[in-house]
Amino acid sequence: MRRLIHISTLFILIIGVTSCDQIKNKTEKVTTKIKEKAKNKLRVQTQKVIDKVAPTFDHDKPDTENNRKRFSDFLKVEITPDVKNIYCFDDVIGIDADYMFAFNCNETTSQKIIEYHHLSIDSLNTNNGFSMQNDFEWWDKDRIENLQKYSWTNGNQYFKYYWYDSENGKAYFFDFDR
Repeated sequence: MRRLIHISTLFILIIGVTSCDQIKNKTEKVTTKIKEKAKNKLRVQTQKVIDKVAPTFDHDKPDTENNRKRFSDFLKVEITPDVKNIYCFDDVIGIDADYMFAFNCNETTSQKIIEYHHLSIDSLNTNNGFSMQNDFEWWDKDRIENLQKYSWTNGNQYFKYYWYDSENGKAYFFDFDR
């Protein structure tokens, strides 16, 4: 009988230890999942803060997630299927800031940009702000110089210039302050 009690006790202990190990393993799995979810949420929130304070512009690659975000932030029009090859650049060093965007789009999207930003034909079509712009393959100053410029200003402090090349379906948007 004692032997039966010892065997029963040993059996109960083995089952108990096994159950504890299973509980421990499940607890570790759940803890790992929770930690991973928390890290991911923290990464997402951190990126949102960075985007608001110092947004990222990828001037050397088209259509990156950052460039698509900056397009939406600045141009305020929907990225429809015709909007492609989005390049953008920012220069916020110093007392002024400027932002350059070049992309392909159709005339409908171009018109939406003109309307949203209250741009009007610049009848003088002079000073294109080239001295403030950087030189990139995607920013064709020679071509821009021959295009009709649209512009808007808030009264000599903040400016928006826009050119649309209907022949090539290419748009250029320059946003800057002095």
